[in-house]
Amino acid sequence: HVAFGAMAVAGVVGLTNNMLIVMPVTIVAAVLLLHVGQNAKIKGDALIAMISVGSLAVGYLLLNIFSTSSNLSGDVCSTLFGSTSILTLTESQVWLCVGLSVFVVVFFILTYNRIFAVTFDETFAKATGEKVGVYNLVIAVIVAVIIVLAMNLVGSLLISALVIFPALSAMRVFKNFKSVVICSASISVACAVLGILISIVYGTPVGSTIVAADIVCFGIFCLSGTVLRRRAR
Repeated sequence: HVAFGAMAVAGVVGLTNNMLIVMPVTIVAAVLLLHVGQNAKIKGDALIAMISVGSLAVGYLLLNIFSTSSNLSGDVCSTLFGSTSILTLTESQVWLCVGLSVFVVVFFILTYNRIFAVTFDETFAKATGEKVGVYNLVIAVIVAVIIVLAMNLVGSLLISALVIFPALSAMRVFKNFKSVVICSASISVACAVLGILISIVYGTPVGSTIVAADIVCFGIFCLSGTVLRRRAR
């Protein structure tokens, strides 16, 4: 949502490469959310809702007041819900996504034990001497960069579904951290590929199709988890 507001500012300023504003603003917002969420009187969902709604409102207001585009509704819809076709992505955006994907996988493999400790139990991680703040910061920055890169394809409103649904689906069946991580990553890739293929064949919006595939997958895993639990009894 902050990225949408930043993209609106970039459009008003007239930058041809909106990443110059969107990327740093989103990273700063992620870091501030991490820091303020741990120390402010307003915590959790309330703080996130305030920033999200505020960013959307300011962004849309700026676009309406200062936009020179003849297709404002189309621009807003594309930003919120993503591109209608994967072919609209530039070559540089594709290579940037590939490079970031490789970096995230390598980083996760090298720091797996530390990430497990930090995300599973911060108190325990601090007691063992891990630099919890540093790892939380790195994770927040990586998530912010991923959001910005994926926003052009999936949209700022739908991008959170790509983070939430695969993990929730995996947790319906698996109960340990490693299995959930591997399964959720596999689900993410499978649903993304399936969604892209369906969108190409039937001409549907890419982001919405990928999220729909995630929803169907979540339903399948919920049923599978229920069946497995009943058999275990």
